[in-house]
Amino acid sequence: MTDKMKQIQQEALQRYLKFEKERETESFTAASTEKMMTRSSIINHHDNLAIERIINKSDLFPIAHLQAGLDVSKAVCRIAIRGKNGQLEGYGTGFLVSPNLLLTNNHVLETAESAMYAVAEFNYQDDVHFMPLEIISFRLDPRLFFITNEALDFTLVAVEPNNSNAVPLSNFGYLPLLPKPGKILEGEYVTIIQHPNGGPKAITIRENEVKFISSDFVQYVSDTEPGSSGSPVFNDQWMVVSLHHAGIPDPNDNNVWIANEGIRISSIIQHLSDKRGGIENEESRKLLDQLLSVVMPGSTATPMEVGVLDADWYAGATGYNPAFLGERFTVALPGLSDAMLADVAKTTDGKLELDYTHFSIAMSQSRRLAFFTAVNIDGNQLVDVKRSRDRWYFDPRIDESYQLGNDFYQSNDIDRGHLVRRRDPNWGIDAVKANEHTFHFTNSSPQHKNFNQKVWLDLEDYLLDNARDHDMKVSIFTGPVFRDSDRIYRGAKIPSQFWKVAVMVKDDTELSATAYVQTQEDLIGGNLEFVYGKFETYQVPIEQIEKLTGLNFGELQKADPLAAGQVALVQSREDIRL
Repeated sequence: MTDKMKQIQQEALQRYLKFEKERETESFTAASTEKMMTRSSIINHHDNLAIERIINKSDLFPIAHLQAGLDVSKAVCRIAIRGKNGQLEGYGTGFLVSPNLLLTNNHVLETAESAMYAVAEFNYQDDVHFMPLEIISFRLDPRLFFITNEALDFTLVAVEPNNSNAVPLSNFGYLPLLPKPGKILEGEYVTIIQHPNGGPKAITIRENEVKFISSDFVQYVSDTEPGSSGSPVFNDQWMVVSLHHAGIPDPNDNNVWIANEGIRISSIIQHLSDKRGGIENEESRKLLDQLLSVVMPGSTATPMEVGVLDADWYAGATGYNPAFLGERFTVALPGLSDAMLADVAKTTDGKLELDYTHFSIAMSQSRRLAFFTAVNIDGNQLVDVKRSRDRWYFDPRIDESYQLGNDFYQSNDIDRGHLVRRRDPNWGIDAVKANEHTFHFTNSSPQHKNFNQKVWLDLEDYLLDNARDHDMKVSIFTGPVFRDSDRIYRGAKIPSQFWKVAVMVKDDTELSATAYVQTQEDLIGGNLEFVYGKFETYQVPIEQIEKLTGLNFGELQKADPLAAGQVALVQSREDIRL
């Protein structure tokens, strides 16, 4: 066993012991209401035995479960690790996650050079008569695509589309990766398809209880062997929930294994999304985009449609709560300038803001976009609600002519960028309603697709992750910067800058209010021929947001860690000053 593998196992053991201690000291419910809601949202509604298996530990499955397992097993391969001279150095397991990309562990393929000499061997298994099938081998192509990460212990590498015998890689399918968390609960069981000890393909089926789930890792009781590193770990719906990477040794006897550990797929996908902007090779970027945009088998991606919500959907929506952070820390909505008050789109009952579930929006009549949005986020009650369709709504409480609708966004590279991000208000018992409310044209702003999906995302994730990981409450204000010089397209002006103000309680004693500006000016060329250019994110004083927008944040300036005139370049999460 290598020193690196011993280190990985010891780190896994420390996490296991930490989780055990936390379970002893905290009240623990494996399937709380929120977790169960998230879990049930990604179960195929035709599987009427699924909830019975989760709640009552039933062992009943549709007989098709076995065929589905055979189908997904085709994408799993043995990785033969070879040196420059062709000498065999060891084995691992890997699996296809897109038509041309294979996922395994970093400790299986640590470098692009090691991947250059490795071989992916499919079909290494016995048939029903215990006779070996013909092995079909493919070379890896790290020159086309190679991303690895030691902390999350994964490597993603390209595979040649056809082998030397002209066999297409597509014959083996692939296992799409569902990015959202919630695919497994503690107390459920997982299944692992693997090549133990480099031998024929084998399976440890279901009797592998999940013991602990953390932000990046899943730990489970299972039977695996060396060579199983890089195996896919499945839930009962044959969704990949983690990438197996290590056994956990008994702290009293290193020759005895007490559990196993895998890396959560949602964490791997998040890392890949963060790295996407740094990939310069266009073909490599397309391969990653194909992976990140995969939909679940059996489903189809539907085009955007315009829907109508019944009046009941708006009844009782109290919107943004100024006292959300506590009575001692009231944070009012931003004040509108006189010019804004003259331009604001009032509701049918005369209000200046549109109230939704956990957020509010003030709209500009002339720009047909929001002056600002304001949302409350409760990190202790967050629910991951499935995004099942792309349907957007006009809000009937203001004139439709004050809302930039779908005609503007069709057949171009402009996204309907959520100002209040879809996930942020999705907490508590109204999470599903809040999710649907975010799909209003009032909550969208035109953003180039690269800006919306790649640039603003990391900051939003940072704020949401802190709220979730530390059970914090956060209030966030977001909006575009309106300028007379903004480019006109299809009768509307496209904002070139967006701003965000995040407010939270620091150390339970004082408010912290931080402000950010990010530009997409460099992304916009003449005649809307977009070029993905250089961009920067800056933390700025709230006073600067007020100057850019005309909004008034009142006493929040006193809670701002940046003094007037200061500007801080934000290149990573560590650069943010709270």
